[in-house]
Amino acid sequence: MTASSFPLATTTWDEAEYDALQRVIAGGRFTMGPEVRSFEEEFAAFFGSNHAVMVNSGSSANLIALAAAVANPNVDLNPGDEVIVPAVSWATTYFPVHQLGLTLRFVDVNIDTLNMDPQLVEEAIGPRTKAILAVSLLGNPADLSRLASIASENKLVLLEDNCESLGSKIENRYTGTFGLVGTFSSFFSHHISTMEGGLILTDDLYMYQAMLSLRAHGWTRDLPADNLIFPKTGVAFEDHFRFVLPGYNVRPLEMSGALGREQLKKVPGLIAGRQKNANLFTERFAGRSDVRTQFVAAESSWFGFSLILEDKLAGRRAEVVEALTTAGIESRPIVAGNFTRNPVMSQLNAVVPASLAAADKIHVDGLFVGNHHFPIPNELDLLLDTIQRIS
Repeated sequence: MTASSFPLATTTWDEAEYDALQRVIAGGRFTMGPEVRSFEEEFAAFFGSNHAVMVNSGSSANLIALAAAVANPNVDLNPGDEVIVPAVSWATTYFPVHQLGLTLRFVDVNIDTLNMDPQLVEEAIGPRTKAILAVSLLGNPADLSRLASIASENKLVLLEDNCESLGSKIENRYTGTFGLVGTFSSFFSHHISTMEGGLILTDDLYMYQAMLSLRAHGWTRDLPADNLIFPKTGVAFEDHFRFVLPGYNVRPLEMSGALGREQLKKVPGLIAGRQKNANLFTERFAGRSDVRTQFVAAESSWFGFSLILEDKLAGRRAEVVEALTTAGIESRPIVAGNFTRNPVMSQLNAVVPASLAAADKIHVDGLFVGNHHFPIPNELDLLLDTIQRIS
């Protein structure tokens, strides 16, 4: 076998993306411009939202989405308040919460879905709790309908980190559209690729305009004349250099916008291909006592295939990873495992429950392999054969 018989990620580009790059090169504008704006409009329309803002990564998307919520006078979210988060997610789900002076309140996930347990969310709500940051992991929708109800009943704001779940649905409604904001990633290994990139969807006009400002230094330059953030004078010399929010520079490249426009056209096919592979994966691993696979109650876009080792394979993850690597199958931990077991926790404002049993199990015995937009029956057969040989 080669070193990459079954890689974690592969390109989704073809001639259309390379032509888009050449179009930008020929046009001579490389900083954020009309291609980015067109991609934002098309992305919002595709997912049924009023507004989209593109940034340079999914991590930056989380940052400015949260920053806009804190800045929003209509959202009760301020430094010192608590945000409920799942114990299993990527680092930059958590870091913006801390960086904005908020407190992370961790809850355990459901061992089958890998997503935050709504019952535990309800139990974690306290007098300082002001938001729920829901993550749909590996393409699998979190129980967003129930989380939205919990948020509404308790006067909390629901935010979505949807970076791993572009194209997932709950009853024909896309994930990333249930909360005040929903974030997406278009990094190479994700469902679509703009080289680097991220987006935020919202229906809220203040949030949209605040994110436009926060994306580029916190200035008023990119805001319309009639806006909710700060009145403009109409004098460009002044309006282009007036700073009104504590912003960042997380602007995307014009090339990324052009790439996104081509990638967006392919989303239905890309997701359908992943879902067909998921059907094969589910069939091959059904009924096994040594591997727990992800339970999906809605429509997943299947970022990857998780395996939690049990029975005879429990405690043997290093051996399994070595066998997979030898067979040419790339694997990695399930996102970051139980994030609270990372050394960086000593530097974060956080409330961690005494027990995170499901997250701990995932941390010790969890891994995932890649999924792709093209058929991979042979790769899945290789995966099953490798697991069977060491079980």
